[in-house]
Amino acid sequence: MKIATDELHDAALDELTSEGQLLETTTIGRPWGAQAVFKNAPPNLGVYFGLLRQHSEQVFLVYREERYTFEQTWLQANALASALQNRGIKKGDRVVIAMRNYPEWVFSFIGIMLAGGVAVPLNAWWQGQELGEAIEDSGAAIAIVDEARHKRLADTNQALAQIVVRAGAVQDGATAYPDFLAKNEMPRPVDVGPDDDATIFYTSGSSSYPKGVVSTHRALTNAMFNFAAYGLAQQAVESSIASAEPSSEQAGILLSVPLFHVTGCHSIFMISVLVGRKVVMLDKWEPEAALRLIEAERITSFLGVPTMTRELAAHPKRHNYDLSSLREINAGGAPRPASHVERLQKQLPNAQPGMAYGLTETNATGAINNRQGYLARPASTGRAPKPLAELAILDDTGASLPDGSIGEIAVRAASIARGYWNRPADTAEAFMPSGWFKTGDLGFLEEGYLTIVDRKKDMILRGGENVACQEVEAAMQEDERVLEACVFGMPDDRLGESVCAVVFVENPLSFVVAAHLDFLATRLAVFKLPSAVHVAGEPLPRLGSGKVDKRSVKARVESKTLSSRQYQDSV
Repeated sequence: MKIATDELHDAALDELTSEGQLLETTTIGRPWGAQAVFKNAPPNLGVYFGLLRQHSEQVFLVYREERYTFEQTWLQANALASALQNRGIKKGDRVVIAMRNYPEWVFSFIGIMLAGGVAVPLNAWWQGQELGEAIEDSGAAIAIVDEARHKRLADTNQALAQIVVRAGAVQDGATAYPDFLAKNEMPRPVDVGPDDDATIFYTSGSSSYPKGVVSTHRALTNAMFNFAAYGLAQQAVESSIASAEPSSEQAGILLSVPLFHVTGCHSIFMISVLVGRKVVMLDKWEPEAALRLIEAERITSFLGVPTMTRELAAHPKRHNYDLSSLREINAGGAPRPASHVERLQKQLPNAQPGMAYGLTETNATGAINNRQGYLARPASTGRAPKPLAELAILDDTGASLPDGSIGEIAVRAASIARGYWNRPADTAEAFMPSGWFKTGDLGFLEEGYLTIVDRKKDMILRGGENVACQEVEAAMQEDERVLEACVFGMPDDRLGESVCAVVFVENPLSFVVAAHLDFLATRLAVFKLPSAVHVAGEPLPRLGSGKVDKRSVKARVESKTLSSRQYQDSV
């Protein structure tokens, strides 16, 4: 089923990326052949963030009562970059960012780029041990943290210098953020090239512990230009259909997802620098608070996990707020049931629903489905965003499969990360010599549209957060009462999947699930904690290889043949 607007969109993209245009594409040589890139993409992210000055006095960041213009953001970032250089940060040094969504997160990320460093954003939900392991793995020289993360790190053996934002008091050896910026100088220029490292984002994959995904400046600048090209082509299509003049009102987007994920960092914050969009920060997800901000700040775009979009659209008080500014309500990070698409359009008729697929390793690039394409194919996550991205379905040998065949989804684009930090074997397994990144997800293509059907990875996708089963199992078995642990995902209407666990203990009647979860809470982020713990008094079934037969265990839970007690989380 071909969709007429797809042809219009492709034609608009061809025009936008043609010779002489700002978004003109060219090719560079790669081991597998020529790769498309944007000819005019900035050589590094320091130059890219210089685009902040193009929007000057327009508001860029809103946090509670605080408002920062693009120019103020630029000056704050430069002051931080200078302070980092004065502290000894040089090209290639890793600098950790570990905090909740504050304006200082944005200032820090930009400042690290201007100083020539490599930004290492860490999951703010992690506990001290998890933070410490990533810091040690990255070899970071310094960390910019908020008060909560500062306190968590106090219990680790990490001795790196800490700059603490929004803190009432800091511990010995740390520096309060305002004191760190006291000199307020401009940074010294650094010679950073397109293929130099820019970021290390940690992601939980199928292994027990998070992997650091290393991306270059070229990967990130090209990702941003590709997002911009796609969006401009979409605007051209809508203008040709509706014959409407573009709005003169500044676009605004609600930041309701963490900046330490590529959705928040790339798809919301970084692209907003290029297009001049206002970013309004939400403290934590609360649907009515989001509705209030949409009205007050005239938000035009919303992007969150499907749970958020559903709760926003179905909120009983949504009619109490003026949501007429909202033009699009997009989702990513987890599957959205096809039945929700039509419902969303009925509940928020002015906002077009959309869906996107991307990974940390692809810098949020993968597939996009919106407008007429999404309504026509609501079960699909869309097409590869041209002009850079390609999709393929591979068999176990790495050969491409024809349309309609289910296999492993692979993505190829200039935005792909260069590999995993300090993990050559994992890099070789996932990043193919042909330039394709193997996602670990299973799906099929039909006329260019991707449909995801399952995951090869032993991983749970809970409300947009990746949870590695092996990591949870290992933590559970740190409790000496737990002899065996088996963790897997179960369907959840609100979160997409919930974390379910089965444990074998010698004395089931004396095993207190709540106490065990308290034990886990000191070792794991809250989103990794099981929502249901089933207690067995006998060894779990095993395969011939000696491994626990997870499929059999899960089937027993589904059929309720395994006695259980449940603990429902409140996250």
